[in-house]
Amino acid sequence: MKKQIRLHRQNVEYTLRVSKRAQRMRLAVYLDGSFVVTAPHDMTQSLVDRFIIRKSQWVLDKLEYFRVLGEKFFSKSTNTTQDYLKYKENALALAENRIRHFNKVYRFLINTVNIKNQKTRWGSCSKKGNLNFNYKIALLPPRLADYIIAHELSHLGEFNHSQKFWNLVAKTVPDYREIRNELKKGGMGYF
Repeated sequence: MKKQIRLHRQNVEYTLRVSKRAQRMRLAVYLDGSFVVTAPHDMTQSLVDRFIIRKSQWVLDKLEYFRVLGEKFFSKSTNTTQDYLKYKENALALAENRIRHFNKVYRFLINTVNIKNQKTRWGSCSKKGNLNFNYKIALLPPRLADYIIAHELSHLGEFNHSQKFWNLVAKTVPDYREIRNELKKGGMGYF
């Protein structure tokens, strides 16, 4: 449900999702500038509000970051379906090229590589060996796109985020910690 809260003298709209599975509150600001709060089903609105207010600077920083990023990559009138169609082939070529490069090290079996128009994820990996990437990887700086591709490819060896998984990532992206922190600071921490 749509809600509004006042943060540092500005009204901020957000979507509240109440979840029976959520054990704690989660704040997320996405590339399109949407702000989503996920809360456990037994949490009161006043606790939700206090949590958002406590994290207000983080929220405002992320909203501003994505506003600027959005202006950089997409005009206000941009249609995401048109963008998807425009960048899909470039994203697929990028993903396939970098997977070939990284897989000289890993030698994993890959089923398919797909490009999707996802709202909340940069990539995903299925146990069937399918690698999926957001078409917007084609718009990222190369080192960020490389990290996302190597990250998902590494899941074919370790389908978790254990130390063994991070050791796999480090084989092809030794500075993965710095890149991961950069993505997190930029609000892209979906990993």
